[in-house]
Amino acid sequence: MDPDTLSRRTLLALSAVGLAGCSAPDDPSETDPGTDPSSSGPTDSGGYDPSLDHDETAWKGYDPEWWAPTSAAETELETEVLAEQLEIPWDLSFTGNGELFLTERTGQVLRYADGEISLSFKPADAIPAGSVEPGSDEDSWFVEGGEGGTMGVEAHPNYPDVPLVYVYYTATTDEEPVVRLAAFDPGSEQPGEPVSVLAESPARAGTRTNIHNGGRLRFGPANYLWVTTGDAGNGDLAADPENLAGKVLRMTPDGEGAPGNESPGDPRIFTMGHRNVQGLSWLPDATPVADEHGPGPDEVNVLEAGGNYGWPEARQPGEYEGTDYHRPVASSALVSATWAPSGSSFFQGDAAPTLQNRLLVGALINQRLKSFTLTPAGEELPELGETGKRHDADWLDDEYTVTSHDLLVNELGRIRHVEEGPDGALYAITSNRDGRANEPFPREIDDVLVRITEA
Repeated sequence: MDPDTLSRRTLLALSAVGLAGCSAPDDPSETDPGTDPSSSGPTDSGGYDPSLDHDETAWKGYDPEWWAPTSAAETELETEVLAEQLEIPWDLSFTGNGELFLTERTGQVLRYADGEISLSFKPADAIPAGSVEPGSDEDSWFVEGGEGGTMGVEAHPNYPDVPLVYVYYTATTDEEPVVRLAAFDPGSEQPGEPVSVLAESPARAGTRTNIHNGGRLRFGPANYLWVTTGDAGNGDLAADPENLAGKVLRMTPDGEGAPGNESPGDPRIFTMGHRNVQGLSWLPDATPVADEHGPGPDEVNVLEAGGNYGWPEARQPGEYEGTDYHRPVASSALVSATWAPSGSSFFQGDAAPTLQNRLLVGALINQRLKSFTLTPAGEELPELGETGKRHDADWLDDEYTVTSHDLLVNELGRIRHVEEGPDGALYAITSNRDGRANEPFPREIDDVLVRITEA
């Protein structure tokens, strides 16, 4: 990536929204994260001390008495383009000191600070993904790199005192390609060289290209690092408790399995039986919620430690009966449409009050923002409005009744990820240059980073 490319994509207005000095609402505790900054630099062994406190009740967003709204999640939203002509951005990570890390599947980790966007580093051995040109009418379902590339990114909760940025990416090896989770120090002399490698899983399994590669990264309410992995095109791997493919992982910041995972196999596994989890967020009581791709029905799942979510044996409505597989709380089978859900955020920001306490999910194939209201059993349900759909079939998980609504239909195109920012607004990135967008996308300005507020 050359400097001219970066200059065309300089963020347009991010400095005006007051990010500096703020902490993102999904960040772990602002109290005592358990790391002494004086000891967070390189140790005698050449590593870092990434240790954290693991009290989820100290999480800024923690509210065991949270409420589910009863109004329809339908409102007029305003979008402000902050950066344009990005190359298939995949994930965002706000830091406590007002910086923003952003990945592009083509092999870069970008950094925004002080009103400027710049190349932070390129992970060594990363397999880059291809992209189509802005404004192109090229239709290429599999661009170079398949569904892999440089994907998830998450800064350490104590960044920059602990100067680690975690990245999830497809990487070359002497044998088959892998999906790798590694920690990097962007300020080091070799920022693209991993400080440590925490996990690896197959990038393809019997397929000709990298497919179903996951992979969202998030530090959860208790300061454990969560990772979503895909099945690499082989559903049998998702059912294997010793293989990391097709799983949700939960680990300490240095890569050890977190206490309480209840895994029957690899101690890093929190749940198994997933095809390709793309989004991960938490209800205010710290309950994890994930969304994942089909085939056929897409799903929203409430996660429980040690749970098996059925792939590849169960996906269709009738396939859960008589099994112990965990059932989804929402399924696109009820609407006869494919969402291709992607990155998600349980939104609590002040900049869009109508959307508070709802799970917001980027939808790739049907090019919109999906809102899911998770109402605990027995409580009042939200109004349906014009676009609402109740997910209340008897084969779904009955702990919650989910009501979905549609927003920003065909306004941004393929929404890859949404995340609440430290200013209380919603931020979104698009994936219109991956060869899969429907008209009128990609536009000349694609791909974009946008800030979303209620009009």
